[in-house]
Amino acid sequence: MSDPTEANGTAGTAGAGEAAQPAAGSGAGERRVRVVLVDDHRMFRTGVQAEIGQTAETGVEVVGEAADVDQAVTVITATRPEVVLLDVHLPGGGGVEVLRRCAPLMSDTERPVRFLALSVSDAAEDVIGVIRGGARGYVTKTITGTDLVNSVFRVQEGDAVFSPRLAGFVLDAFASTDAPPVDEDLDRLTQREREVLRLIARGYAYKEIAKQLYISVKTVESHVSAVLRKLQLSNRHELTRWATARRLV
Repeated sequence: MSDPTEANGTAGTAGAGEAAQPAAGSGAGERRVRVVLVDDHRMFRTGVQAEIGQTAETGVEVVGEAADVDQAVTVITATRPEVVLLDVHLPGGGGVEVLRRCAPLMSDTERPVRFLALSVSDAAEDVIGVIRGGARGYVTKTITGTDLVNSVFRVQEGDAVFSPRLAGFVLDAFASTDAPPVDEDLDRLTQREREVLRLIARGYAYKEIAKQLYISVKTVESHVSAVLRKLQLSNRHELTRWATARRLV
């Protein structure tokens, strides 16, 4: 959309959506939710918009988009959506920084803005980080369009929503009174380098990583080289052993 703060044109179809009989599990009918999409990959945002943003069918109205932290704060503040679909890794400080700067909007008792993390990462520290920051849930990008619509409405209603295996991370983290140990080696890596590290350790080929992270193969190679250099490792086999020993796989 040309103006990220401008509501999309599907809002005018509300009457038709309310008159029609919605399919089971859809957001059509009287349910409505205003959503902002925050992700640094334009093609991904376009795909989500096409999948869930048909307001008459889903009840979801995409009112804004953003590609980095500053844009996200500006658009969210201007549009005051009910739900923000938030990527964890963003230029400018990541999803946690968006949550920090939007804390007053989340705590508004009359018109709270609620956040649902939508990320390719399923790493425990990413999940726990955004939940501690105030997000109401965390789902991965493997989620179906129907399930994503349902998750958005559940978050709008105040529920907590997680992809099945991620809920355990949160329960374990908040049940424990011990702070996680600091890993100086891991802290040397950027968030993107950690994503590449995990996928390499899981046996993904460079092309598969590039496709999953929406980056080029050359960029994957650059990240792998940086990880090996920072960790003082020689090859992907040593990298896999290093990641496995730290339970990052």
